[in-house]
Amino acid sequence: MDSSTENLIVTDEMIEQRLDRLLSMQFPTYSRTYFQYLIEEGFVLVNGLPLKKKDKPKAGDEIEICFQLTPEISLEPENIPLDILYEDDHLLAIHKPAGMVTHPAPGHYSGTFVHALLYHCKSLPQADTLRPGIVHRLDKDTSGILLAAKTAEAHQKLVEMFCERKLEKTYLAICVGTPGNGTIEAPLKRHPTRRKEMAVDPTGKPATSICKVLGFDGKLSLVEVQLITGRTHQIRVHLKHKGAPILGDPVYGAPAWNKKYEASRQMLHAYRLKLKHPITGVLIDLKAPLPDDFKKINLMANLD
Repeated sequence: MDSSTENLIVTDEMIEQRLDRLLSMQFPTYSRTYFQYLIEEGFVLVNGLPLKKKDKPKAGDEIEICFQLTPEISLEPENIPLDILYEDDHLLAIHKPAGMVTHPAPGHYSGTFVHALLYHCKSLPQADTLRPGIVHRLDKDTSGILLAAKTAEAHQKLVEMFCERKLEKTYLAICVGTPGNGTIEAPLKRHPTRRKEMAVDPTGKPATSICKVLGFDGKLSLVEVQLITGRTHQIRVHLKHKGAPILGDPVYGAPAWNKKYEASRQMLHAYRLKLKHPITGVLIDLKAPLPDDFKKINLMANLD
């Protein structure tokens, strides 16, 4: 079982709702049935105590949700084609398409990169039984370079490298407007009520991104973003903070512009990854080709 914990303070707008319905409305990526399972199994506490699914929390109550992967999940290898950018005895790097989930999670029990990885690599490090070989992740609708370890030694060293920021990660984004050139230093933390979202907050964790505008047609811009830190949704929130949300972003974006350009996903692409090989020390410099939806928008000037 894999889990993560969220805390939610009940507001006046949430009262008079059953606990299972309240949670499914606050976390719309999960079903009401899923929350009924969590409540029945004791993974939801209100002010530290379990409630029934039909109970109605009051304003000011604190709800603690321990998200769980449901018992029926099993990791079976799946013959899913992989666009391989680099592979040796220790590492595998692919070009992940938009729409592929990195690892199993509630609502995504099959068809993930992990399922494909298990088919492609017959032996993987099992430090995490639901995320074998995984050392980082990309959002479902973000395309680009995804790196995995094929041995326990490579896995351990790659995790250390990510923690110590010894990799150079560069993304491309198509933005509404332009954020300008320069460094964005804006701390991030969970949104106080929309718990699946992040927000700029002076009490949050430090977050730094470096932006360079590569092209601008007066409406949209192609922006190169180098991540110095790697917070959840960092690029998406930072660009919104600068008044230039990512085109197609359903959470932090501009709905009218998304509709106008028929952008069905956030236009964010993990374009380049530079690192020293964790075993050999040789420099590896990888680039993921631009996806077709990027190419349709004519902002592709000045790409390195």
